[in-house]
Formats: sequence, C-alpha cells, structure tokens
Amino acid sequence: MTAEKIREIVAKMTLEEKASMCSGADFWHTEAVERLGIPASMVSDGPHGLRKQDQEGDHLGVNESIKAVCFPAGCGTAASFNRELLQQMGETLGEECQAEGVSVILGPAVNIKRSPLCGRNFEYYSEDPFVASEAAGAFIHGVQSKNVGTSIKHFLANNQETRRMSSDSRIGERSLHEIYLAAFEGAVKKEKPWTVMCSYNKINGTYAAENHKYLTEVLRDEWGFDGYVMSDWGAVNSRVKDLQAGLDLEMPSSGGSNDKLIVGAVQSGELSEKVLDIAVARILNIVFRYEENRNSEAVFDRDKDHEMARRVAQETIVLLKNEGVLPLSERDEIAFIGKYAKTPRYQGGGSSHINSHKITSALDEVKDMGNVTYAQGFDDKEDKTDETLLAEAVEAAKKAKVAVIFAGLPDAFESEGFDRSHMRMPDCQNELIAKVAEVQPNTVVVLHNGSPVEMPWVNQVKGIVEAYLGGQAVGGAVCDILFGKVNPSAKLPETFPLKLEDNPSYLFYIGERDKVEYREGIFVGYRYYDKKKMDVLFPFGHGLSYTTFEYSNLRTDKDSMKDTDTMEVSVDVKNTGETAGKEVVQLYVADKESTVIRPVKELKGFEKVELAPGETKTVTFRLDKRAFAYYSVKIQDWHVETGAFDLMAGSSSRDIRLTKEVTVESTVKIPFVYTTDTTLGDVRKDPRAWEIAKSLVSDDLFGSGDAGSAASEAITDEMNEAMSRYMPLRGPVSFGSKRVTMGDVQTVVDKLNALEEG
Repeated sequence: MTAEKIREIVAKMTLEEKASMCSGADFWHTEAVERLGIPASMVSDGPHGLRKQDQEGDHLGVNESIKAVCFPAGCGTAASFNRELLQQMGETLGEECQAEGVSVILGPAVNIKRSPLCGRNFEYYSEDPFVASEAAGAFIHGVQSKNVGTSIKHFLANNQETRRMSSDSRIGERSLHEIYLAAFEGAVKKEKPWTVMCSYNKINGTYAAENHKYLTEVLRDEWGFDGYVMSDWGAVNSRVKDLQAGLDLEMPSSGGSNDKLIVGAVQSGELSEKVLDIAVARILNIVFRYEENRNSEAVFDRDKDHEMARRVAQETIVLLKNEGVLPLSERDEIAFIGKYAKTPRYQGGGSSHINSHKITSALDEVKDMGNVTYAQGFDDKEDKTDETLLAEAVEAAKKAKVAVIFAGLPDAFESEGFDRSHMRMPDCQNELIAKVAEVQPNTVVVLHNGSPVEMPWVNQVKGIVEAYLGGQAVGGAVCDILFGKVNPSAKLPETFPLKLEDNPSYLFYIGERDKVEYREGIFVGYRYYDKKKMDVLFPFGHGLSYTTFEYSNLRTDKDSMKDTDTMEVSVDVKNTGETAGKEVVQLYVADKESTVIRPVKELKGFEKVELAPGETKTVTFRLDKRAFAYYSVKIQDWHVETGAFDLMAGSSSRDIRLTKEVTVESTVKIPFVYTTDTTLGDVRKDPRAWEIAKSLVSDDLFGSGDAGSAASEAITDEMNEAMSRYMPLRGPVSFGSKRVTMGDVQTVVDKLNALEEG
C-alpha cells in the first residue's frame, strides 16, 4: 500500500471514522472500517513469548492466553551478548505471530536498569544503553523479517513500577541523551521498529503521551521513526494534547469517549484535521503492511520452538563462580536441592506472562540418571524455614559428592506492578544454602531471578550459576551447562553490587510521592562503580567459561582521526584451553582528559566469537564519533573534545586485557562565552586570550610584604597562585585596584568574546 493510496483512503473517511482509528476497537485490536476495506489488526503482548488472548483480554495476564512458548526474558537474552541468536529468536516469534494472526508483538522492552529494585527489571536488558539498544535491534530485525511489527517500549524514562502512572522522572538533558534515550536510539535508527509504545510517566513535568519534544522532535524529526506511536495500556491522559504531541493510537479502547473528544476538537478548531489525518495514515500504513504480507503457510510448531528456547537459554546462563567444581561428572553422586529444581521459576509476572505449553525442569532432565537425588529444601509460598525440608536437604547433601541448590526469587518478590523493597533472597533460602555448604564443601548454587541479589554465602560455595529467568526450557539448558554439554558463554549485562546501598540511585530511588529525581545523572551501573573505585560482587560484563582465552595484538587502522571519520579496531583472541567455547570480547573507550565530568570508561563495542581449542580469530570493531562523544547541552548535540582516548579490550569491565591510546580531533568548536565572572585561570588556558586580559592584573594582587613579615607567612605562594587562578576578571576592581575599572573589565570581556567568534 503506497503512501498515496493511504492518503486516498484517509480522504474518504468521515471525521468520526478517523477519530475511531486512533483508539483500539477492544483490548487487542485496532478499529476496522469495512466499507473502505480497512481490516482490524491484532497486537499481542511479548517480548519473550506470544501472550495472545481472546476477546476477554487483560493487560496484566489474569485471564487465560493461548498455549505458547516462553523464551528467556530480557534479563537473560541480553546476557547472551549474541546478536545473531537474538535475531533468530525474533524470527521464531515472528513466525509464531504470523501463524496466529498477530500484526505487532509488544516488545522489546529496553528501559535502563537504574536500580536492582525495579519490579520489571526481568523484562529489561541492561544498565548500559549500548547493550540494550544492540539487543533490541537484533530482536526487532528478527521479528520484522517475518513481516510482523515490534513495539519498542516503554518510551521514555520508565525505570520503576511504583506510581508508574503518575510519577515524574526528572532527568538532566545530558543524562537523558547519554543513558535513557540512547537505549532506544540505535535500535530505532538502524532497525525501524513498526511501532513505539510510550510510557505512563512524566518526563520533566510532561507526560510521555503528550510530550511533543520526545514523540515528535526527537523520535521522528531526529531519529527518522516512521511508524505509529501507541500508548501503554491506559497511558492516555489528555487525548487531544496527546494526538498533537505525536501519540497516534490509544490502547485499549476508550469506549468511544475519547473519539468524541477528537471529533469535537476538530470541529471547534482546537485540533487541526491535518494532524488527525497524519496519525490515521501512520496507523493504516502498519495495518496494511502486515495485511499485505500475511503468510498463510506459517506454522506455530510449539515443540520445535521449545528446542529453540533451550538453545537461547544455553547462552543466557552466566557462570559467576567456579572453584573447580564444574562441570559435573555424570558418574558422581549428586544432590539436587531446592524447589526450583522441580518447578523452576522461569518467567516474571504481569503482562509478559506466557501460558507455556510445556516446561522442562532440571529434575526432568536427569530423571534417567540413577545418581541424582532430590530434596525440596524450601517452600516459596512464604519466607519461613521448614525445618523438615531443611533437614532432608542437609542429609541429602551429606551423602552426595556435590550438592546443587536451585534457589532464587519467588513471584512475590519481583513482578510488574510493584518494586522490590530490598535486594535479598528469601531468608529461608539463604539459610538453606548456608546449612548445606556447612556439610558439603562441593556446593553449587543455581539462581533463578530477574535482577541482582545479595549473596551472604558467596564465599561458602564453590560454584554459582546465574540462570536468570530462562524460559520454559531452562531446566534442560541449566543441566547442559552443569554437566559440560555446553560451555557457558554468557556475561552479566548489569553489575551485581555487594549490597543495595552501594547502588548509585539508592538515596533517590522511588522518589518523593510523584517526584523522582535522577540525581546520579550519567553514573548508572558500572559507570558509577568504576568512578568510585568500589568493590562489587560481580562486575558488568563478567562471566566465566570452562576454557580460557588470551587477548593479543590490539591495533587500529589509524592512530588519530577527526570526529567526522571512523576508526577500525582489531584484537586477536585465542582459545588457550582444551574445550571449545565462545568469548564475548568487550571494547571500552576512555577519555583521558576532559573538561566535562565523564565515566572512567564506557562500552562502545562487543562481539561474540566461537573458538576451537588452540584456535585464534581476529575480532574487529568500527568506532565513529559517538564512541568518543558526550552530549553537550550547550550546543544540543554530541561533541568530541580534541585529545587522547584509551581503547580497552577486555573480558569484563573489570578485566581489561589490552589498552591502546589514540587521538581524536574535533571539527566542532564550542565557543567559550567570557563574562566578568570568568576566572583568570580559565583565561590562561588560551594564550591568545591571556595576552588580552593580563593587563587587568598586577603582580602583587593580594600583597606580599617583606619576606619576614607576618603577611608573608600568612600568604603562601600556593595560596596566591590558587586565589589568582580562581579570581574572576572583575576581581581587581573588587579588591580596590586604583588603575582598573569595571569599564576596563568589560572592554577586555568584549575583546575576548570577539576573539572566540573569530
């Protein structure tokens, strides 16, 4: 359907029909206009499975949905650091949507993990915007290759569940661009999602749904988004203002009430009918894009897709700790302990909850092995130690050579709709782990959780496996890792702090009533911990393997470049162990000297490479201006300061193997505006400027007196130098200079600004 044909259809629609197209027909469908051949179009929850509901739908998953396949949640898929794998997962979901007649799957969810407490962190990818955007882009590419749309969400700054429908995220412009917008930006620009879902909250005082700056000026004008923007379910606050801001589709249906407001606003002249026509055209473009590319032969093969879910899960499981206890031997006596060995917690609660057609537990996977015993250990219905279950678990551990405890966070601890109040696991589980570790030196803990937890027992166990929420095939995938059938290759897409109080947002998270201040600014996750030189439990990018990798020969195609150019960076990686494995090579960039406050380093590239024992491969990255830039509020654009940068190749943010210095030259100068308050020290930085300004300053500005006087002892050379450096240009007048007037100072200021302007 061409743009011209869509305009012709819109021209034939009545005002009432146009208004109705901008609201859902029901909970999951867009409106149909049969007389013009406009079909209804179905959207459905995602992103890690198809949660398709019939007409009696609800957004929070209380009512039944079709039997489907639950893939690992975003917290896990990001840990794969594997774009190709995420693309394949997207292709599978796209095929499922085609088979079920779903035009748009509601995902991916890319909101930044500002705090470990966010109840919806299990759906989100990372604390790092580059990882979030790259993961989202790969997923979008896969789904949309099947001619099914995605809805990247929740735009913008939706980082907590508490008061999510009324909270006001107050964030500085630089932080918004470098962290929160950046998570969306790359995926939107590169992969062109069909739709964007706006969030409930306000951004700096204006609801996301009526925020023209972000829905139109940034999303469409700057990034080139050409799909439609839909509301999160119930996020519409003022329908006419929302439409003017760039919100096209309200979901779910308003029952016609908001349609009448739109009609009335057009009739009164409050709303231009042209604005309405554009919104309708955007919606129809996506409706017909799907309708004209329907695949009538698409099949939802649930068993086949279950195996795909297992393959994805294998690369989402992070080996956090291994003191020689893993991989397990199938010949040894092993105790599987913990409720989640039998009934795994493999997904979160809320709108993404999938009605899985089957579930593979770890116990299912080893049912034919005669050397594995099971003890429940705990009940997750309440956080209370069951002494009988605990005793049975301890006894089973004593008799085994290795004890594997399956623990984590129950549904009551993390879900959409509420935030966690602490970062602890249930006390009964912590006690179980401690008691088992006392009697069994070879203890391994497998964690099922959607976000970081504190680990008071971390030094008591020999192995820790982070399974995240690994989807319906998680039990098989975990056993593949435990028994060495698959070499672990996942890395943490977030930092695990030692304790909640270490998190940069700790003092301000949740906020004061509806006011939420992001006072940590750009220092989210590892950016903060590195800057503070803080110890962490496990760093961003960390993940172990059953083999070892050696990095060498970090090189670039040039040692210096202008910010209009690009730079190719290569590094050789060798598998120095005896097992085939995959390594995630991470490339960080550090500005060695900056006039603005910047992180110690930032991730600007990653690649996953598979290596046979003894094999070496070259991993290559390409860096452009954005890899070296910060967002300048002054010029409202990305800016690179001329100078030296370190390129750092490593296996994690705290395991940097190689470093190389390069130079980047800026082609854009930010004019320095001189005022009478500009300090002498700032003027001295430019020798040309100092030649103009030095006439204002006498050699003994503060007085020195005789060498042996009290004044000489009171005013040291260091004090004199510092006071001179931070003295404003008007300082000599303030200190009673008889030869300098404010007129003289202003004349100098004018000359300095003329110099800046060239």
